[in-house]
Amino acid sequence: MESKNKKKAPCLAVFGTGSDVGKSIVVTALCRIFVQKGFRVAPFKAQNMSNNSGVTPQGLEMGRAQIVQAEAAGIPPHVDMNPILLKPTSDIGAQVVLSGKVCENSTAQEYHNRKKSFFLKACAALDRLRTKYDLVVMEGAGSCAEVNLMHNDIVNFPMAQYASSPVILVADIHKGGVFAQILGTLQCISQEQRDLTCGFIINRFKGDIALFNGGVHWIEEKTEKKVFGVLPWFNNINIEAEDSVVIEKPDLKSKRSGDLPAIAVIRLPHISNFTDFEPLSALKGLDICFVEKVCDLSPFKAVILPGTKNTRFDLNWLFSTGWQKELASYAENQGHILGVCGGYQILGDFVHDPDGFEGKPGTTKGIGLLPVETVLKAPKTTTLTSFLWNNVSGAGYEIHMGHTKRKNGMPMFKVIKQNSMKCDTENGCILNNRIMGTYIHGMFDTPGITRIWLDSIGLQQINVSEKKGLVERNRQYDLLADHFAKHINLDKIESILKKRELL
Repeated sequence: MESKNKKKAPCLAVFGTGSDVGKSIVVTALCRIFVQKGFRVAPFKAQNMSNNSGVTPQGLEMGRAQIVQAEAAGIPPHVDMNPILLKPTSDIGAQVVLSGKVCENSTAQEYHNRKKSFFLKACAALDRLRTKYDLVVMEGAGSCAEVNLMHNDIVNFPMAQYASSPVILVADIHKGGVFAQILGTLQCISQEQRDLTCGFIINRFKGDIALFNGGVHWIEEKTEKKVFGVLPWFNNINIEAEDSVVIEKPDLKSKRSGDLPAIAVIRLPHISNFTDFEPLSALKGLDICFVEKVCDLSPFKAVILPGTKNTRFDLNWLFSTGWQKELASYAENQGHILGVCGGYQILGDFVHDPDGFEGKPGTTKGIGLLPVETVLKAPKTTTLTSFLWNNVSGAGYEIHMGHTKRKNGMPMFKVIKQNSMKCDTENGCILNNRIMGTYIHGMFDTPGITRIWLDSIGLQQINVSEKKGLVERNRQYDLLADHFAKHINLDKIESILKKRELL
């Protein structure tokens, strides 16, 4: 189909009956499919609550889910695709990132009191996208029918109503109660919102789909709306997960597979950017185990401390739970430890917070395994970073509040470019070739860098495929689009857009 070059592009919204039902994956698939049909497509999520963020080519911060969706659409990520990012720092507080820059640290109540102004900012971002693209695929947040939050909602139906966008409702059959999910959602929303809802996608079906035909007919009869399709569960497609909800049950991820060598990732309370380790998870012959409860680390070839949105809180947690003693013992017994971003700060001697970015101003004692010291201070560093490790080129990104000074040891990486600007600086620290730390996320996306690190921990036998990076991710997006097109009636979805004269 050809674009009609309208002033404002149409929107198609994908909402969920709950969190982690597959909204992000459906948006990713739709972005890829409509690009394949010849449209210029952009993803959009007005507000994302996630500690899993990334950096745009302009050096600005946004949710990784929209970065992935932009990549599936074949376009550079832009903060207009995720104008508001909330990065939780506690159960009731978050750092607010507006248009890619830190705006404030706010309690939930303080943020809700200013929702109207944030909604206007999100609408303006959406309007800009609609002048540049042929179609905008909008993603909702959590459940679109949380009655206690609807008056302050700026992501779900208020955004769809602003854009006059038809809504596809995604339900997860694997969670159980799919019929109640769908009918209950419709009962909780207004008639105007029900009218915007054009149909449903049933996600994560296991078994013979034909056995659910009766369920499809029942849903369509009860709701008088279409079921666009039932998506079977898949294990052969690797799309980056949106948030750490996928590792919220670390006990399920902490079991080793037989005698395979394993690497432990400590599941910190405020873990961020856990997708750093997905390239390791994809390697055959290697187990990646997310562990939360204190355990004997001696069976693991290496231990990783990941990023965190609250370094000081998570440091205190490591001491109070007994993890600090276990990590110290592991290091004394020649264990290999890698800290990434917040994990790098944790490995040092002290974390100073004079301005109280992470709570009451003060200093928190570090684990003391690396000779470095950190001061948390503004401005926030957000860069796309190119670096060298043993003359092997790598690329990643940095997102951190604070600066770390190395007092001993050796730098881990030589930084050669930040946000496309050439530079000559150092990043990270290595001590005794066993304890390492760096601010750079995404280091394992480069096979050559992964090879060096695996060799350093004694895993020379693990094969690292060179088939990585954008080429491989594009193959995965195509697989997702094929899977989606095979099981979803795209003609029905397009007919909805055409009927409303949106395409």
